[in-house]
Amino acid sequence: MIRDASAKPFVKPTINDIARLSGVSKKTVSRVINRSPLLNEETRKRVEEVIRETGYIPNPQARALALGRNYLIGLVHDNPNAQMVMNAQQGILDALRDTEFELIVRPVDRGSRTMLDDIHAFLQRHRLYGAVLLPPISEDDRLAQLCRDANCRYVRMGSAELDDADHMVASNDRDAVQEATHFLIAQGHRRIGLVTGPSGFRSGAERRAGFEAALQQAGIKLPRGLVVEGNYTFESGVAAADKLLDLLPRPTAIFASNDEMAAGVLHAARVRGLDVPGDLSIIGFDDTPVAAHIWPPLTTVRWPIATMARSAALKLIGDFGEGGEDEPSLFHSSLIRRASVAAPKG
Repeated sequence: MIRDASAKPFVKPTINDIARLSGVSKKTVSRVINRSPLLNEETRKRVEEVIRETGYIPNPQARALALGRNYLIGLVHDNPNAQMVMNAQQGILDALRDTEFELIVRPVDRGSRTMLDDIHAFLQRHRLYGAVLLPPISEDDRLAQLCRDANCRYVRMGSAELDDADHMVASNDRDAVQEATHFLIAQGHRRIGLVTGPSGFRSGAERRAGFEAALQQAGIKLPRGLVVEGNYTFESGVAAADKLLDLLPRPTAIFASNDEMAAGVLHAARVRGLDVPGDLSIIGFDDTPVAAHIWPPLTTVRWPIATMARSAALKLIGDFGEGGEDEPSLFHSSLIRRASVAAPKG
């Protein structure tokens, strides 16, 4: 193709051009680009029309420099449950769709002496706009203070209220497990085992409290031997089930504090030739895909992790899109009844 030598080279429009053509200030154009609520609709539409007509593309580096932050939302976690982390990512990405924000995931080791220093360096290096903190590290008040000191917005996710409404999304784990345990009791179970979450996890403590409250309300004593600690992994569920199923008499039902451990309980029962739910009823927590895919399908408590993560992200970016101050902070977990529970024999 022969190029017309007399044609003027294409010059990319600048923010100053958009301001001049729109008859507004450069600051007003910046507010339109950043979706600030501090504008009337007529001005917004006029500037957006000029942006479309000129093909103006904002410079992300310049915008980040002006903001003092990058358009990044961090997901910071130390959680052994890979499915939980994936569900949280799904919820955050849903909130960030059609925005300029990107997600960056940072696993940490809560047992490390350098954890706080590592997170501080991460926040400084990436200049995050905001961070979503997953349990159990979300329960560490020092981490919340670290975000405040770094001028990084944050929202803490958990199984109980950890902060004020702007900085927290939580579920009603205690009530949900209480309901699940009442369901077992209503089926006729009296000797019920519990596989707890690891010590130091607020989720484990809240779920155990709901379990014990239901038994107490029903006048059922909980022997110490019917409680075994797990660490939210399949293998720990198998090990815990082996301890419980060695008891005489053995439990007729087991509540496991997450689905991974519940799947481990099911595996251990099958190895012993036990029928589920004929010989042993099982309930889990989370309603991850494994709960519906194993046989029999697992009765479990649905923890709305993706919905909670979406709300957490929207709280962080409320100035740039939908959501924000109106996003809920408390979420309801519900019992999903499937085929792993039946009345005990005899």
